[in-house]
Amino acid sequence: MIGGTNNLQHFSRGECLLQYWLNNRGISQAELSRRTGYSTRIVSYWCNNERLMNADAMYTVSVILNIRMDQLYTWRLNANSSRRMRD
Repeated sequence: MIGGTNNLQHFSRGECLLQYWLNNRGISQAELSRRTGYSTRIVSYWCNNERLMNADAMYTVSVILNIRMDQLYTWRLNANSSRRMRD
């Protein structure tokens, strides 16, 4: 605690930037599917912001694209979050 108050920060994922990175690297969704073993359908879901990538998928994709995991999404800081630390 700083100054007697909790300074908790909570971030949430925004838009998926996977299609941007695929275009940037010249890789198709089908090629990413082949390289990762994830189905073309799930890769399409990610690219169209219909499903969120789990941590394992984010890590795998980020290694292939040579980017940081956090670059796969936009991120929002939820100011004044009412989340409390749990034991």
